[in-house]
Amino acid sequence: MSMLSISDLRGGVADTDILHGINLNVDAGEVHAIMGPNGAGKSTLSAVLMGRPGYYVSGGTVTLDGADILAMPTWQRAAAGLHLVMQYPSEVPGVSIQSVLIEALQRRGRDDDDVDALLATEAERIGFAPAFLARSLNVDMSGGEKKRNETLQLAVLQPKVAILDELDSGLDIDALRDCSRRVEALSDEGMGVVAITHYSRLLEELRPDHIHILVKGCIVASGGPELADVLERDGYGAFTGVDAADEGTSADDASSSLDDLFRM
Repeated sequence: MSMLSISDLRGGVADTDILHGINLNVDAGEVHAIMGPNGAGKSTLSAVLMGRPGYYVSGGTVTLDGADILAMPTWQRAAAGLHLVMQYPSEVPGVSIQSVLIEALQRRGRDDDDVDALLATEAERIGFAPAFLARSLNVDMSGGEKKRNETLQLAVLQPKVAILDELDSGLDIDALRDCSRRVEALSDEGMGVVAITHYSRLLEELRPDHIHILVKGCIVASGGPELADVLERDGYGAFTGVDAADEGTSADDASSSLDDLFRM
């Protein structure tokens, strides 16, 4: 069984320390939701885990099945079984979805002979129009279509652990249901999930085993689904002491406007 183990992870972006000792263990088949107000460090955590350029690690360890993830470049982390569903998926003109997935499967030493049939099956399962399969990656797609595309790639690649950086961002109710239910089914098959979100609506479909509240770079509370009920009732003020709307912006907010993960 696979495990992602994060121990005392510290780091940030540019010259700003954002993460101040994150501890988290994600076993195969578990869904961990990480929630927090703007500027808490949620997107920084996903960027550090995947090795996004510009972000740094100042301490701690991250292992996947015992392998040192932090010692690997981004592509090796992906090949090892760590996958990021991006909040703002990149557009890649001239490169089709099929080409990307065939290359990714080959890098993982997996058979790509039935990739067309697999893509068609997964597209139908999440309501992704077949016409998009021959298009350039994410080009001329709406925000919801891009998230369906990200979910399709996740289902085809079937990583050990998936990090969902605000999968629900930009999705209508139907798209949210289709994407989150597919992720839930993958977790039932043994994929570990780290779901980063602001809102509990994602958790109505993607049922978490554990919920963690991230505030100012630290996990300040952990528990079961009941924590989502506390957030619905009291907001993040129950954990920060202030209204989340009054917290302003921070380096983590600014980081969301930086270039996409693989853009240098």
